Amino acid sequence: MTLKSALDRARPIAEQPLNHTGVDRKSVGKLVREFYAKVRSDERLGPIFAREITGDWEPHLEKMTDFWCSVILKSGDYHGRPVPAHLKLKDVTEADFEIWQGLFGQTAAELFAPEPAAVFVDRAERIATSLKLAMFFRPAPAVTVCGEQAGLGETRPVLISRKERTPRDS
Repeated sequence: MTLKSALDRARPIAEQPLNHTGVDRKSVGKLVREFYAKVRSDERLGPIFAREITGDWEPHLEKMTDFWCSVILKSGDYHGRPVPAHLKLKDVTEADFEIWQGLFGQTAAELFAPEPAAVFVDRAERIATSLKLAMFFRPAPAVTVCGEQAGLGETRPVLISRKERTPRDS
């Protein structure tokens, strides 16, 4: 096997546009609007969004329609940066993503046949995972621990994960 063929086999296959009857910009826009209506009335998510989006929601809904058309239809309409936009939301928790995903999945199931709804949900789950990693994952700092290794009196770095750390370690 050549290096090129090994690289080609290791490279992930690019997602293809969802080509399914009834999935177009109009239906994606409907999904976005119905989903955000649910978000706005949710007791936890509603206030978070209300603090960030004051006044006219239409520009945000159009931006999210562009985003989902880019994700689902591969339209290339979205040119934003979702990670920085979400990083500024200091009161969002990981649990909020579960609510978001539940409302999104419910809306997709209400509007689309099972197969395209599953594609929407799968891509939403991957996006949520990426955003959660960007927002909440912070590797524990490296800690140098002095100890003898093979009797040589060497020091070596030891990583302690957050779960292993005690309040004293912080």
